[in-house]
Amino acid sequence: MKTQTSIIVASLLSAGLSLGLFQIFNNKASKIIVQEVEQKGVQTSEVQNVNYIPREENSLGTQTDFTVAAENSLNGVVHIKTIGTSTVVADPVYQLFYGRGNKTYQQESSGSGVIISKDGYVATNNHVIEGADKISVTLNNSETYEAKLIGTDPSTDIALLKIEAQNLPFIAFANSDDVKVGEWVLAVGNPFNLTSTVTAGIVSAKARSINILKSDYQNEVFPIESFIQTDAAVNPGNSGGALVNTSGQLIGINTAIASKTGSYSGYSFAVPSNIVEKVTSDIANFGIVQRGFIGVGLSEINHDMLDELKLPNLEGVLVTNVVPDGAGADAGLKSGDVILKVGSVSVNKVPFLQEQIGKFSPGDEVLLTIRRGKEEKIVSVVLKNKNGNTGIVSKPETTNLSALGVTFKDASITKLKSLNLKSGVEISEINSGKFKDSGIKVGFIIKN
Repeated sequence: MKTQTSIIVASLLSAGLSLGLFQIFNNKASKIIVQEVEQKGVQTSEVQNVNYIPREENSLGTQTDFTVAAENSLNGVVHIKTIGTSTVVADPVYQLFYGRGNKTYQQESSGSGVIISKDGYVATNNHVIEGADKISVTLNNSETYEAKLIGTDPSTDIALLKIEAQNLPFIAFANSDDVKVGEWVLAVGNPFNLTSTVTAGIVSAKARSINILKSDYQNEVFPIESFIQTDAAVNPGNSGGALVNTSGQLIGINTAIASKTGSYSGYSFAVPSNIVEKVTSDIANFGIVQRGFIGVGLSEINHDMLDELKLPNLEGVLVTNVVPDGAGADAGLKSGDVILKVGSVSVNKVPFLQEQIGKFSPGDEVLLTIRRGKEEKIVSVVLKNKNGNTGIVSKPETTNLSALGVTFKDASITKLKSLNLKSGVEISEINSGKFKDSGIKVGFIIKN
């Protein structure tokens, strides 16, 4: 690989490097590229009333002795091991002449997870468990449990697992909005299968978007990237582990690194705890994330826009278009408006605004401070769901045919329209069986 300029390549941290979760491409310009994340559905029963402990006050900034933070977090971080099945589809001509069919083999990978409730809920990255047929969780005391996948959210790269255990040590959520650039943090995880590893660093930046999560509108994946960037050393295997403050409270889930080699070389990125808390709570209680949308296009303001749009400064986020019949349109938002605050929180970057909106659900009322021309005013927006209303979104029903090793769900309207189909079922999970042996993959549509 020719290196003409300093490059930053974000790569997913999972030790399952064989899964191809990061790819590095570099010509004259450098980009951050990873494999597209696809949604994976699993048939599970809904879990109600997750035993979350109320968020404690965040203690920031003054503590430099990391022993308390390490003691409060080490036992709440787990080692995750996955076993998946991959099929290499034989070339039809080769198969015709040599009579050899598809080959199936097992793959093992590992990562980290965070216990977020005393009754066994574990948060991790979606890419850590993606494609797994079997998931096991090992606690810091070496006890091992088989884990059940409750649900995933590819839009944030978060997944929720459940193990059958009680009175577990867990890590309390902190308010990631309170995290400040320059404060000390610890990364806790299992790099290179070295369990219970703690590294220290500072918060280098907030609301960082590095374009590692790809849009997939057919499968209703709408990426939300507003990472906390740190210089705490993390490596493959840290994925899904904890980023904690000096009180040992969870401020993020370690997700990606910036690297030329695939190993740590300066910066890492974590999903903020406020997003993690919202996503995992929704998955546990509804089976699917209840995501609210404003229904507007957004852009960050640069110096070229100041004169063109006659803006007084660079503050806020520009509304570039308004979706007809969306929440923003109903609230009277217009193209050219500048959103200055979500509630009491000032916003200057699109990822940070998306993070703030991501904490709410369809039907929630959000107060936006906007500037229109020279006037500032507060607008009340009632968020809508992906279907354009304010109701609770139901998890797609799934049908499991264990003999074939396949699970089906109703295909989304968006995906059916893109394929010019009126109806059909989508393959949401494939385990060992006839379907997988034939080369059929997750995401295939079978017409009714």
